[in-house]
Amino acid sequence: MPAKNSLKQYLENGFYHLYNRGVEKRNIFQDEQDYGVFLSYLKEYLMPKNEKELYLQLSDPNITSKERARLLKLLRMNNFYGEIDLLSYSLMPNHFHFMIHQRSLESIDRFMNSIGTRYTMYFNEKNKRVGSLCQGVYKAVLIESDEQLLHLSKYIHRQALFFKPASKGEALRSWKEKQPSSFPDYLNLRKTSWIRTDEILSFYSKSKKNSSQSYEAFVIEGEQSEIINKLLID
Repeated sequence: MPAKNSLKQYLENGFYHLYNRGVEKRNIFQDEQDYGVFLSYLKEYLMPKNEKELYLQLSDPNITSKERARLLKLLRMNNFYGEIDLLSYSLMPNHFHFMIHQRSLESIDRFMNSIGTRYTMYFNEKNKRVGSLCQGVYKAVLIESDEQLLHLSKYIHRQALFFKPASKGEALRSWKEKQPSSFPDYLNLRKTSWIRTDEILSFYSKSKKNSSQSYEAFVIEGEQSEIINKLLID
């Protein structure tokens, strides 16, 4: 039988939970460099590509061969600005989670294949290994309601915050020490231009007088809803 959520139902303007993990559940992120490289790839794919500026730099007669190669690589690289919106993410040692809004029908597949292939090449070269890094193809499941959308974002962020046992106070005080995620962007502790927080935060009160209805309180407090069970990693 196919693995859970390996059969994908793609829709234009659909919202999806995407995830994958290391082969045999091995770590795919071994240190801070690995997390940083993966995030840099996300940034390059999701930020707009300024081709005019890249060609202008290439026209510089004093450009080095190394820099020319880098610029040509950037020009050839796939770009998904305007096709893919990344709403939230968390990177765990042996797996990752994305919440994605796909604007065109085949964007997710091209995006996931691009980042998966590129990161595997980096990881294999770094660790002098060959072969697949992740456990089969990535998994994708369609989010079918606002309630699922909200509770899945909670699940993704709690994965990172509570990877190690911590009280809610510890989780907020030491978020920099937790697993990489988009949660700091939702707390206005950071502004990452390629993370779309507005879709989720539009459901919550921004009033400090009513913190019980804040997104922060929603994530930190309470149990996870069973409504998203079918959206989760098996």
